[in-house]
Amino acid sequence: MDHVHRLPEETTSEAKMLRLDLKAETSTASKQNTLMKMTWLGEVPAAKNRQTAEDGLGKKFYSMPLPPVFYHYFCTPLPYTRTLLLQEKIHQLQLAARRSSSHHDILLLLEHRPVYTSGRRQTEQELHADRARLTSIGAEFAVAARGGQLTYHGPGQLVGYPLLDLARTSPPTGIRDYICVMQKMIQSYLLLTHGITHVPSDHTGVFLDPVTKIASIGVQVRHRLTTHGFAINVTKEPLEWFRQVVACGLVDVKAGCITEAKGKNTRVEDVVPGIVDAFGTFYGREMVKLYPKNAGELGEAILALEEDALAAGEWLNAPSPN
Repeated sequence: MDHVHRLPEETTSEAKMLRLDLKAETSTASKQNTLMKMTWLGEVPAAKNRQTAEDGLGKKFYSMPLPPVFYHYFCTPLPYTRTLLLQEKIHQLQLAARRSSSHHDILLLLEHRPVYTSGRRQTEQELHADRARLTSIGAEFAVAARGGQLTYHGPGQLVGYPLLDLARTSPPTGIRDYICVMQKMIQSYLLLTHGITHVPSDHTGVFLDPVTKIASIGVQVRHRLTTHGFAINVTKEPLEWFRQVVACGLVDVKAGCITEAKGKNTRVEDVVPGIVDAFGTFYGREMVKLYPKNAGELGEAILALEEDALAAGEWLNAPSPN
């Protein structure tokens, strides 16, 4: 039997009204909108629910019925610091709602405005010179709480921030397995969708050859809730920005992208559907599009960030000459 998510008392009457609306709807678009509202309230049977599951590494584990992952794609490049605040807000909402098992897993997909970010193990003394130099060429500079070292995010690169509860399975998914599945997910997507093969590497991320890296991974896990995630270079635009730094501390490693690897222009928005599908396949989850207007406090935060991104105006397409 499919698992049905139970509703808090305060949402029960709204869910009943939505069930009546769904019966009355005639257009496909209207039905989809009503169904989304019901899913967000937890009134729709979750797909791929099973007593035993298999992750992208082929490991089997016992699991309670898994709810869907809600995903949202931001069409405008986002300021990095404000996006960090959104991740933190979602983390706090998940923590509070987990007490009643009413929390949702989220996948945010986006591009950033040009920004260099450092990892949590790097000190301000180490970064002082880089901060001054990199902001002078037109990028933001921010310290992140993820693992890893200095790297770049910007337009032409698809960033994915999964905010998942690793404790939904029994035993809980380990951090190493979570990262390995993410890496295999990206490798599979690149091969099946673009015909791009990878080479094995001792380093985390996806490499086209021993000295060309196309995708990076850097995560943070607190209370078994994940933040940060992965980045895939899609167009050539990020490459010149990467040339300004030793990304991820890997000397003699350069950045690659999908467009160069396949010899054909590829847009970030064209990559999104395939990544969503691959994510659902490798993590064994139903992927449901999130509609911010129907998503309460989380939706309000997403809409506010989108407004901030539009208000920020244009960004540089390439580093400014010093």
